[in-house]
Amino acid sequence: MAKDLPVLGAALSLDMFAHHRDWILADQRDLELQSFCWPNSSDADLRKMVARAKELLDGYEGRLGLHGPFTSFNIDCADPEIIEVIRTRMLRVLEITAELGGDQMVIHSPYSLWKETDLQQNPAIGFIQVERVRYVLTPVIDRAEELGVTLVIENVEDITPGLRVDLAAKMKSKAVKVSLDTGHAQFMHRRCGAPPVDVFVHAAGTALQHVHLQDIDGYGDRHWHPGEGTIAWHSVFTALNKLPEMPRLILEVNDEVGLRKGADYLASLGLAR
Repeated sequence: MAKDLPVLGAALSLDMFAHHRDWILADQRDLELQSFCWPNSSDADLRKMVARAKELLDGYEGRLGLHGPFTSFNIDCADPEIIEVIRTRMLRVLEITAELGGDQMVIHSPYSLWKETDLQQNPAIGFIQVERVRYVLTPVIDRAEELGVTLVIENVEDITPGLRVDLAAKMKSKAVKVSLDTGHAQFMHRRCGAPPVDVFVHAAGTALQHVHLQDIDGYGDRHWHPGEGTIAWHSVFTALNKLPEMPRLILEVNDEVGLRKGADYLASLGLAR
């Protein structure tokens, strides 16, 4: 029955949340706001955006998350001066997440083809990388625990599905879990020989609490509507349905105005609503 299907959510800017607000609120869909992650917003700009977000969220009772900052850095950074900038940026968005009533913040995985081959050649590098991430994120994780916000690590250039899952576990905090971006996984599958998307779901298991749903053709990070690319959606949802608890399913597409096109496609397959 349709009522038993998972309910799709959306990743939206504030402007596009306003555009789709009735659709989101009608079913209290999961929401991820993406207006707060960019480095060019001043503190004054952010306060105005927070005020607007609070107005738009009036009447919203669903699960809310924010995309955390990611531009121009990696969370395994070794430069102490840059680390301070990373922490400041992450803590700023983390505080906004809590202020708006959110309980998830998306951050990006540090892995890539280059780094993964380094790990295979010299396992000691893996230990060093984990400890760098721990050093960078410890103040952020501590504050996330205090605020009741979970950091979910999203695959970007990851080839081995379990690496960021192990990384999250090694942070030894209930406030660090895993996100999956279907398009990123498919991109690395088609271009770099990573496993298909459903294997990323299986590898994450119960740590998977958040999914970005987007489609690609295998050439680049297209962020197309589901159904416009090459992802085998039936296999992805078969894997998702085997999890003890369905993660948040967040449509993240470049065509935010036409967001519901992908939702309608997945609904037509009987996979979600």
